[in-house]
Amino acid sequence: MPVLTRDEAQARARLLDVHRYAVDLDLTRGDELFGSTTRIRFTARHAGDTFVELRPAALHRAVLDGRPLDTAALDDNRLALALTPGEHELLIEADMRYSRTGEGMHRFTDPADGETYLYTQTFIDDVQRVFAAFDQPDLKAVFDATVTAPPHWTVLGNAVATRTGDPAEGRWELATTQPLSTYFVAFAAGPWHSVRTEHAGLPFALHCRRSLAPHLDADAEELFGITRRCFDRFHEIFDEPYPFDSYDQAFVPEFNAGAMENPGLVTFRDEYIFRSAVTDTERQTRGVTVAHEMAHMWFGDLVTLRWWDDIWLNESFAEYMGYQILAEATRFDGAWTDFACARKGWGYDADQRPSTHPVAPDAKAVQDTASALLNFDGISYAKGASALRQLVAWLGEKDFLAGINDHFTRHRFGNAALADFLDSLARNTDRDVHAWAAIWLRTSGVDTLTPTVADDGRGGWRLDVRHDGTRPHHLAVGLYDHAPDGSGALVARDRLTADLPAGGGTRTVAGSGPRPALLLLNDGDLTYAKVRLDAASWQTALASLPALPDALTRAVLWNAARDMVRDGELAPTAYLDAARAHLPHETDVAVTRAVLAFARGQAADRYVTPADRPAALTALTALAQDLLDRTRDREEDGTAQGLRLTAVRTLIDSATAPDTLHAWLRDGTVPGGPALDPELRWRALARLAVLGATTAAAVDAELARDPSATGQEGAARCRAALPDPAAKEAAWRAMYDPDHRPELSNYLFTATAEGFWQHEQLDLVRPYLDRYHPAAVALAARRGPALATAAAAAGFPHPFVEQRTLDLGEECLRTDGPTPALRRRLGDQLDDLRRALRIRQRQA
Repeated sequence: MPVLTRDEAQARARLLDVHRYAVDLDLTRGDELFGSTTRIRFTARHAGDTFVELRPAALHRAVLDGRPLDTAALDDNRLALALTPGEHELLIEADMRYSRTGEGMHRFTDPADGETYLYTQTFIDDVQRVFAAFDQPDLKAVFDATVTAPPHWTVLGNAVATRTGDPAEGRWELATTQPLSTYFVAFAAGPWHSVRTEHAGLPFALHCRRSLAPHLDADAEELFGITRRCFDRFHEIFDEPYPFDSYDQAFVPEFNAGAMENPGLVTFRDEYIFRSAVTDTERQTRGVTVAHEMAHMWFGDLVTLRWWDDIWLNESFAEYMGYQILAEATRFDGAWTDFACARKGWGYDADQRPSTHPVAPDAKAVQDTASALLNFDGISYAKGASALRQLVAWLGEKDFLAGINDHFTRHRFGNAALADFLDSLARNTDRDVHAWAAIWLRTSGVDTLTPTVADDGRGGWRLDVRHDGTRPHHLAVGLYDHAPDGSGALVARDRLTADLPAGGGTRTVAGSGPRPALLLLNDGDLTYAKVRLDAASWQTALASLPALPDALTRAVLWNAARDMVRDGELAPTAYLDAARAHLPHETDVAVTRAVLAFARGQAADRYVTPADRPAALTALTALAQDLLDRTRDREEDGTAQGLRLTAVRTLIDSATAPDTLHAWLRDGTVPGGPALDPELRWRALARLAVLGATTAAAVDAELARDPSATGQEGAARCRAALPDPAAKEAAWRAMYDPDHRPELSNYLFTATAEGFWQHEQLDLVRPYLDRYHPAAVALAARRGPALATAAAAAGFPHPFVEQRTLDLGEECLRTDGPTPALRRRLGDQLDDLRRALRIRQRQA
């Protein structure tokens, strides 16, 4: 399919002024197709040729200014238009195809009750899968919409939807929107379970599938509470009020992202409707997503990027504001600790791969929509938010917010670019924000800060910070001493402020009094840089890490250890030893979860040698059991429950023998821990499948017990994990055979892929190693970016940390076969594989 280039978009924007869309959808035509009629009113500033985009199953009619166009002239997704100067009206009637990949109009039938739900994801260039459009962000227009749906369904959209006429006809009309970019237009239809309220004079609502209704009802007040508090906080700091007529939050099935900021109708993955026990940190993560998407109502929806090189204006700001506003306005005041644990490493990892790019890349590097899609990554989100946090620390919050409000005022319901935003900041500060942006936003790579502590010759000490990198850093240096009572605790003596200039080099920070037991660069995590510790501070950390009083400080230390492992400066076994010693005493769930995730998913599975892996799993099991035992007698609060649940998940995932898991499944509980709810039962059964200690019949029995969509995914994961040649071949065919029917949805593909490749089954699945790349290339070409991403993420043969895996991948990338989405993500996987191979070689 041709993708829209930046040059084409600029040429079309010079030609057209788009006024209004009238969209009519008929969702009653069966399981495969829906009707789509679009009427577009626009002006051509001068005579010229252009095109409208659509991807129909069948194009029935195209009429420009009353003159029929040749429908056979549709060239892939483009219908050419020859325009005279002045006003025009284009009418398009087509049948469109439902999606099972979370792109366009996704159709899902809930296995729990047989009900069907539809929702759109029109991001970047997928609106043309739903209706005809001039599909680029800087051709904003107002939208009117009508929808015909089965009579018992509810229809949702960007504006208030009202049932019209005879209810048996299933007709809905949506209020006229504010000017929107095409990629924001959203619909959701089905027999939704809805919870409604009102706040600040606006209708608020939550929606989910009926089978999830009890779980939404249980959490509705928490979700509404977060929504209200964030809404009110945004109104305190932004001069521009919320710009749309309602605020619906729909939790939809098989959603590819965390959420999408459609104005007035935010769509979330419905895993955020918790049907099993979760930690308080996971509730906090959900809260961050609510705040993130609400921030987009201003950053992205009110003021929209002009072209996709400026996605940081959307995502970096929403990421920063999501964490900041949640921490300010709700009980989740540890949000920035979660950011340090769960997001910062995502940015660091992405920024050290060959595919790295600046937060704000040059427009020439984002030539088309396909390349733009690749930049929705750890750099645009985590690094961009980190850069903004550093900007606020350097600029001051008052000037930062003044610049933002100036930006909103100047570009309200319009489009803007990086230069426009910097101009708004510059009008409200005496700092040189253009120079700051050139260094922080236009460069790539991670700086490293390394301390050296020496006697200053006058009875004090001197800290020299070696700055390997290019960016200036405004950061704190934490000074910690051992508590005088001999308890082993560490107490904060002071926090020094350090400003490291651009260009690298060494900067000296003078200290007074005795040398602290621990000196920590970037205490408080205000900047974006890898940090190291001097030898004495590292020994203090190894001896007393849980004794540090602040969870964010501990997160910075654990991140330093993580980066040292990845950079080959700390053996993965040493990291596991540190986790074994200290994590049972950790009191923060976000820190515990992050350390265990790295210890299990990277250190044990990829970085230690195969000979050391059994010992690593045994150590993790002992660690998790110790954590469970130490929290057993604690007061029953959210933290203790979260630590116990985190420990039990690790016990299941790291089990090397089946007896304990069989006993838990039989008894329905973990001694000293939680009851086995559906999520834990499927987790345990999947591990038993990996160990060859369960059967297909047991999987079927569990699916009968839990026939939900999540149960279907659990069953697919378990079946693919069975160490049986027939089960492996069946899973492979389901994922990659184009003749297999039905083709797997995006979620079922991911679940199957997660079960397929297992460290304990290398001999069994080795023959599929040679089949993987050709199959992934064919799948990506046939089914598009969402499945390409799944094939390169969950589908990659992670357990084969071998030179042959690298050779096969590099051979694939030397061909023209991989689509852009697959090529980018395979390249990232191969770079991570090279790193793992280097780490293993150092241990040999």
